[in-house]
Amino acid sequence: MTLGTAPPSPREVQPPVRAALPTIGATGVRLHDVRHAYVTALLSAGVPLKVVSQRVGHASPTVTMTIYQHVLSGDDEAAAAVGARVILGQE
Repeated sequence: MTLGTAPPSPREVQPPVRAALPTIGATGVRLHDVRHAYVTALLSAGVPLKVVSQRVGHASPTVTMTIYQHVLSGDDEAAAAVGARVILGQE
């Protein structure tokens, strides 16, 4: 996809995604599950919420944040470590 072109529709993307998922052992995974994982991965990698929201076509970052962003294993521990460093003056 190049800038200025419309992203492919789910109907265009779904068949190749469905075909590829079993090859990586992801049976029973829906295209929408992949979308949630994509949003969560981008946000976890530090991509700004507004950018992620625009990339996936949400009208508001609130939708992205409340429905699509998921807490991953280890996120709570990482937050606790950051909090401890801040409180102890190590940041």
